[in-house]
Amino acid sequence: MEEKKEKAAFICAKDALDEAYPALLLGINAVRQGMECKIFYTFMGLNLILKGGTDRAKFFPPGVMGAIPGMTTIATTMMKKKIEKANIPSLADLQEVAQIEGVELIACKMTVDMMEVDESKLIEGVPVWTAEDFLKYATECKIALFT
Repeated sequence: MEEKKEKAAFICAKDALDEAYPALLLGINAVRQGMECKIFYTFMGLNLILKGGTDRAKFFPPGVMGAIPGMTTIATTMMKKKIEKANIPSLADLQEVAQIEGVELIACKMTVDMMEVDESKLIEGVPVWTAEDFLKYATECKIALFT
């Protein structure tokens, strides 16, 4: 008899670099520990699962620095160089690894409808779930986090 896998669920609601990486890293590691895992993308996080969306992710410096014109572009460039120097995969590569390893990326139906997103613009393999669908899954999870 096959043992039931433990489950993990993560919610990603923002499309910034520092918001996108945690959900994917946690998801990949959950699957590598033998868990089933789903990441629910809602509000601005939905941008990350649109075709080319990870390429548009930026890093927004905290505090006053983020308010300076052009600082987001400079900070994004610097952060991407740090990521590359540390041999961390790009966000696009990490997202692909997550899907290959079995992390299911899910789009929020309310956000898809509200933002008038054509579902054909989502990356391959991304289903659209209602909040109710996700909550039914999350109630079965050992780990459920908002990243």
